[in-house]
Amino acid sequence: MSADRSVYCPGPMSRRSFLQAGYMALGGLGLADLLRQRVLANSLNPQAGNREDTAVIFIWLLGGPSHMETYDMKPNAPSDYRGQLNPIATRTPGMEICELLPLHAKVADKFSIIRSISHEDSQHARGSVRFLSGRKTQSVNPVSEFPTVGPIVAKMREHRRVGVPNYVASSPRAYGGGSAYLGESAMPFVVGGNPGAPGYSVPNLSVSNSVKDRLDDRLGLLQSFDSFRRDVDLHGSMQALDNINEQALGMLTSDKARQAFDLSQESEATRDRYGRHKWGQRALLARRLVEAGTSFVTMYMNNPDIPGTQKNRIHSNWDIHAINGDLYYDLSVRMPPFDRAVSALIEDIYARGLDKRVLLVVSGEFGRTPRIDVKPGTKSKVMQPGRDHWPGAMSVLVSGGGAPMGQVIGSTTAKGEYAKDNKLDPNDLLATVYHFMGIDQNHEFLDRSGRPMPILPHGSPIKELI
Repeated sequence: MSADRSVYCPGPMSRRSFLQAGYMALGGLGLADLLRQRVLANSLNPQAGNREDTAVIFIWLLGGPSHMETYDMKPNAPSDYRGQLNPIATRTPGMEICELLPLHAKVADKFSIIRSISHEDSQHARGSVRFLSGRKTQSVNPVSEFPTVGPIVAKMREHRRVGVPNYVASSPRAYGGGSAYLGESAMPFVVGGNPGAPGYSVPNLSVSNSVKDRLDDRLGLLQSFDSFRRDVDLHGSMQALDNINEQALGMLTSDKARQAFDLSQESEATRDRYGRHKWGQRALLARRLVEAGTSFVTMYMNNPDIPGTQKNRIHSNWDIHAINGDLYYDLSVRMPPFDRAVSALIEDIYARGLDKRVLLVVSGEFGRTPRIDVKPGTKSKVMQPGRDHWPGAMSVLVSGGGAPMGQVIGSTTAKGEYAKDNKLDPNDLLATVYHFMGIDQNHEFLDRSGRPMPILPHGSPIKELI
């Protein structure tokens, strides 16, 4: 039994300081301070396995997309279930998906769809905790009391030195997400907004000339202590802190991180293929980051921000209740940029030889009610269709990871209500992710009360993806 016995150590920086620094500030000497906290928290993992070159891109569809309008169409169901959209064939025989995903259809041999994952919680925060941590909660707090998958990967791999942040996300936490008892040091380096926008720059990755001079001075001072360290450092602690300084200096004075975030290094054709919008450029940035060595990237595709749309008929995320938006107008706006961004990312993962070491997961926290609801919209003031929360059935897309693709894993009942064949749990998907990354799902951390908590309480890797 292994346990992290110092998982909560606030150290010299307050929570407010972390928030002001963007959770993972890489400016001045702040990075060295932050990385030093990780060592002082005694959270290095010497048993990280031998698959540390692997990476995961998690496209998070906050709010819960409708499986009935994406990857699990039911054309033979009654009209109030099947809805207004039709299925189309794909490159994978027998796999049909929504007509609004024609670019997906062209690369269907390079992804698999899991149709039989389900769980029991239909509230956003609790559903996100359930899906992303593998644990049930009664809390509706948007900050989970359990660490979710991104922070766990960050904690298990925080000893890696690759010149780029180990965990990057376009938002600090999913609704119902967070690092919980792993501490703020397991939170992501946050890159929000549209990374493809003109003049966009990643904060805290550049260093002024005056700060560079200070860094050089500090480095020289550290080097001048070499003989002193050899004489007095009996347990390696000073060397560990020195290594952290070296890592911080390396990230600040090398070009690797800045180049990874610089989308201008991509061709115009590539950027066009992903789509000149927030979602497309985030997907492209995710690919660049995992190529550079980042272990875990979470990119949110929520508000499509498409100019010229009727704002009173669309919603800010995938939570398209009838009161929030017109389901079919919203999807007509939302699905084309989603289709382009995800299909381009899948194409690139394979074309660039990343498919063995990069796993792509596309999901939200649950599906939507199989039966359509019609109500007056809060903003539109007219009757419009929508679907409500539904954890009884959902669809998840996976690509790469060295796994067999072109599969449909599991199925749902005739009206899309419940998992029917090969019923799976979110923990099985998480177990698949950890297995791929060489992370022991039974590794234990101590929670704030001192109880040993395994990464996953249960779950087995999905055999079709191994």
